[in-house]
Amino acid sequence: MSRTAAVAGASGYAGGELLRLLLAHPDLELGPLAAGGSAGQPVTDLHPHLPQLAGRSFVATGPTALAEADVVFLALPHGQSAALAAALPPDLVVIDLGADHRLASAVDWERFYDTPYAGQWPYGLPELFRDELVGATRVAGPGCNATAMTLALGPLVAAGLLDPLDLVTTTASGTSGAGRCLAPGLLASEVMGDVSAYKVAAHRHTPEVRQSLRRLAGSDVTLTYTPTLVPMPRGILATCTGRTRAGAAELRTALQDRYDAEPFVHVLPEGRWPRASATAGSNACQLQVAVDADSGRAVVVAALDNLGKGAAGQAVQCANLALGLPEAAGLSASGVAP
Repeated sequence: MSRTAAVAGASGYAGGELLRLLLAHPDLELGPLAAGGSAGQPVTDLHPHLPQLAGRSFVATGPTALAEADVVFLALPHGQSAALAAALPPDLVVIDLGADHRLASAVDWERFYDTPYAGQWPYGLPELFRDELVGATRVAGPGCNATAMTLALGPLVAAGLLDPLDLVTTTASGTSGAGRCLAPGLLASEVMGDVSAYKVAAHRHTPEVRQSLRRLAGSDVTLTYTPTLVPMPRGILATCTGRTRAGAAELRTALQDRYDAEPFVHVLPEGRWPRASATAGSNACQLQVAVDADSGRAVVVAALDNLGKGAAGQAVQCANLALGLPEAAGLSASGVAP
């Protein structure tokens, strides 16, 4: 018997990707599609790529309508999920794609966000923390850049193959990662033909990645993270480095040992490097590793779709685990090309 999924924030980019995935899910059907500022507007006005939803309109965002579903996805701006989640029944499965419930530290939250700290939920990165997600009623979806960096570095710090106090990362991210908002820096004429760094040494995914890597390493972690914005609508390429005494083969084995049985995280054949375009439209993450012998640093490159494995796809994966459904239901590891 199908269960019903409600989406709050259904008018945004991550919300639209959720709708696309849920329309093809064998065990979930779409219930209320909430979008506060777009309530009453036809869904296909904002998501013309979803003709199956012709005749559906967005509804107002509120707990009463959402509580009728079996699972609720909150694809809301950071800081807006906590109050709504608190008004939903405690036994209802809620997957929050925002940051409201990711951090264990109230100090970290207050440093990077401007709303009250709402506490921590189980962290929705199945490949590294699956046991906490099976049967959960609350799940905090990771950030998109955080997903790429943590999948790249997690198995290596857990195996003691990287110096956890000397990690340096950079990401190249598509514009949809900033959400569907009117901002001068995201206008096509500003972005096309340009690459720019942003929130240098102050990105809010930094404490999130440190938190996960500390758990895996069993020790403190120091991370320097520089994000860049690149002229593509979706996708992330993360380059992650750390000082190491291991060779490339040992590092590669650690990644394979962790991910070879995983349907969505793939360590590529030697010599082939991840490309953001290869993961477009999928729930996949591609990885490759090398060692810079001159500097004694491991270099791990990860690619994923920020709206897929970085947001909506991973949220569906977590919902499947929480509801006792097949983990890969409604998801694909195959990208779209060209």
